[in-house]
Amino acid sequence: MTGSAKKKQERYSYADYLTWDDDKRYEIIDGEVFDMTSPSFTHQIISMELGRQFANYFENKSCKVVCAPFDVILTKSAKKNDEIFTVIQPDIMVVCDPKKIEERGIVGAPDLVVEIISPSTSSKDNIIKRRIYEQAGVKEFWLVHPVDRLIRVYKLGKDGLFGREDIYDDQAQIEIAQFAGLSIDCRRLFPPLPKVRRVKSPPPAKYG
Repeated sequence: MTGSAKKKQERYSYADYLTWDDDKRYEIIDGEVFDMTSPSFTHQIISMELGRQFANYFENKSCKVVCAPFDVILTKSAKKNDEIFTVIQPDIMVVCDPKKIEERGIVGAPDLVVEIISPSTSSKDNIIKRRIYEQAGVKEFWLVHPVDRLIRVYKLGKDGLFGREDIYDDQAQIEIAQFAGLSIDCRRLFPPLPKVRRVKSPPPAKYG
């Protein structure tokens, strides 16, 4: 996701969020507002292909695949809109509990979340959102790096914390343990690299 923090008041809630009627997209993280700019072409290519692979697997299954823009309302106890301070829009999510799925958004932690990093959101996605997803109880969190052509996967341990990251390159097959038989083909995710033209070296000079 892309975006930067905006400062107008000390803390915003989901109740405030519902009153914004402009055409911009926002996220609220711990009461702080981030505006979201349009994703890049590469971002969209990766999102569509990854979403397609997930959707093919989950067809006719109880778990649902949802892609942005769609709200995820993260709260463990608050019921009132003015008591909810985190509303985010992951790029892709998998939700297996039908009770969490509402027309307005996902209420509670998805089972798997994917964020595709852009230069402007690297710190937010890698630090702030990783902490938020960990605290919410997201079982698996993926960070996709389009420039580096890598995927970092964090899995929630029994202690409620993300363990050491698993790193996959653009040639990997990612097996997802919590969904038996689901394998993501990373070779199809990233746009082809430009071909490098080889320049022939001139013949060695002759002397004598």
